[in-house]
Amino acid sequence: MTDLTRLRLSYTRAELRRADLNPDPLLQFRAWLEEAIAADLREPYALSLATADAAGRPSVRTVLLRGAEEDGLTFYTNYDSRKGQDLAANAQAEVLFHWAELERQVRAYGRVERVSEDESTAYFHARPYQSQLAAHASDPQSAPIENRGALEAKFADLQARYPEGTPVPKPDFWGGYRVVVSEWEFWQGRRNRMHDRFRYARAGDGWRVERLMP
Repeated sequence: MTDLTRLRLSYTRAELRRADLNPDPLLQFRAWLEEAIAADLREPYALSLATADAAGRPSVRTVLLRGAEEDGLTFYTNYDSRKGQDLAANAQAEVLFHWAELERQVRAYGRVERVSEDESTAYFHARPYQSQLAAHASDPQSAPIENRGALEAKFADLQARYPEGTPVPKPDFWGGYRVVVSEWEFWQGRRNRMHDRFRYARAGDGWRVERLMP
């Protein structure tokens, strides 16, 4: 195996100063996300979502950001999935965006709530037809299945039941979550591991901003 202790990069692309920061962390995040999209990165709206169950066992996976508004960061999933079960028992999460080509990371932590049924339904019907079918076919998400053929058979049955052009009902077990962010961190890689890190923490109606040690 390759000697991993010999593999390293020195980050030299940019710096992050307090004067560069928007006082509003959501606007700072949106600006960085737009830069990542403009740089034509692959799925820059993908995020790592970390949850923990009632016993404190952590779990992390990648989901797609589908909204970044004043009320929080939105993603959609199966409510009966591992992440859904975790959030039912422990309604808080942390997310991580990693844009390696820009040598940047953003972390956001907060409590998690479900979005409204109307909002979930509207988004479900905006998804591609095949994705709507897949939401049904993959239930119960995270559960064992005997083989790929069984999964494909479920999908084919759904195609026959709901031919393309026919409305596909949103499953009751599927919908959106919103991370109501109470803490943000913006990280810019720097030379010699002397990275720039700034944390925004809720302070009344505003935000307290502080530089962190690398």
